Amino acid sequence: MPRTDTLFVFKTKTPEEREQCFAVRLKVFVEEQKVPPEYEIDEYDKTALHFLARHGEKPVGAARVVFKDEGKTAKIGRVAVLKQARGLGVGLALMRAIETDAEVKATAKFFLESQTHAIPFYERLGYAAYGDEYLDCNIPHRFMSKENPSTRTSAA
Repeated sequence: MPRTDTLFVFKTKTPEEREQCFAVRLKVFVEEQKVPPEYEIDEYDKTALHFLARHGEKPVGAARVVFKDEGKTAKIGRVAVLKQARGLGVGLALMRAIETDAEVKATAKFFLESQTHAIPFYERLGYAAYGDEYLDCNIPHRFMSKENPSTRTSAA
């Protein structure tokens, strides 16, 4: 039985776990940031990998990965942490779980669309912003990416 004060991040396996991810996302994006609900849950959710963060037994964070470019790129998205869990390392734990997942590690590149206020967080993880700022649901964003260190080959 896990301790109730621990942070645990895992790839979801059941519909109930995915529903917990959606509940976190709806709380953060729809309720807090006013993203239209019809935009938040989309067609990619059916095939995406979903990651759930729990603090004890309580869901506190979520993220998803959609594979692009015939599986060569992992698009990380919908990274959400409940307000009361911010500052506990949930976002970092989610990103580490994603980047070290066996399915994701097979890709050559990680890609995401960051809200501009979160750019410094992703930069600390090795992501680089590129392109102009744009609005997505009236929230400023920029594209970010990094090579997957697991698949980088060194020159002989």
